[in-house]
Amino acid sequence: MASLKLPEIVPSPNTDTERLRNAFQGIGTNEKELILVLGHRNAQQRREIRETYQKLYNESLLDRLQSELSGDFRNAIVLWTCDPPERDAKFARDALKVKRKGIKQLQILVEIACASSPNHLMAVRQAYCSLFDCSLEEDIIASVSQPLTKILVGLVSSFRHDKVTVNLEVAKSEAEKLHEAINNNKLDDDHFVWILSTRNVFQIRETFASYKQLYGKTFEEDIKTCGKGDLTSLLNVVVWCIECPEKHFAKVIRDSIVGLGTDEDSLNRAIVTRAEIDLLKVRFEYANMYKSSLDDDVIGDTSGDYMEFLLTLLGKGPKGY
Repeated sequence: MASLKLPEIVPSPNTDTERLRNAFQGIGTNEKELILVLGHRNAQQRREIRETYQKLYNESLLDRLQSELSGDFRNAIVLWTCDPPERDAKFARDALKVKRKGIKQLQILVEIACASSPNHLMAVRQAYCSLFDCSLEEDIIASVSQPLTKILVGLVSSFRHDKVTVNLEVAKSEAEKLHEAINNNKLDDDHFVWILSTRNVFQIRETFASYKQLYGKTFEEDIKTCGKGDLTSLLNVVVWCIECPEKHFAKVIRDSIVGLGTDEDSLNRAIVTRAEIDLLKVRFEYANMYKSSLDDDVIGDTSGDYMEFLLTLLGKGPKGY
């Protein structure tokens, strides 16, 4: 369930654009007005606002936000205002540009491939080609080592059937294939990769259920018996993003705020990308996993307009008008 709250009557793009323009005028920027407008509009409405702003004022709304704002609040609201496929394409590009990539970076690719709809993944791949003049798959091959490359290319290049269709016999058969690959410690086996990257999420979840019935352990538990390393860690992220993405993003948020300092990039990514999808479920899983309120933890780790904006995306505060 999405946490984004929309007004009962959504103003026209012209009205919203005028409000944003006025918020930029005078001495200082009216950040509260930016939050009231942009923080209560869905992706389609934000796209219309961007287009109207460009048409009326002959400048990019994103550029204006970049020049008027600063710090974590600017980063978060710019991400939110971006076109979602382009935003995720940039997330992927930034992750792949890191020289020493670990699971923290590579899990972003898994999120895009396994915790998004097939149509969104396709749109991200198209946006990636348009923005960077190469395919996402090409950049993965050029910057990630084997066997991680094989897993990631398989995930991002697939187009899963998104209907609720499940075959119990196939689930049992493919659970056996997954178990055989684990027993042979071949986590990059062709059948293993094919099952995880092409089956629809409902079929894979049934396969995971069959796996536990057959072998008494979860698929995730058995993966861990293959040792510690980037491959097993990456596959665990794949399992979480397929089986229960809300738990994965609850963990991403938790990891971003525990310890010394805050990982604002991860915090922004989790809240901004899930606010229109399942952030209410993420809040529930967060409370269940960590016995703590997500809202309270965000309040305790952030401040000012940045905090207010994140809370708005979490469904707190008044609706825009």
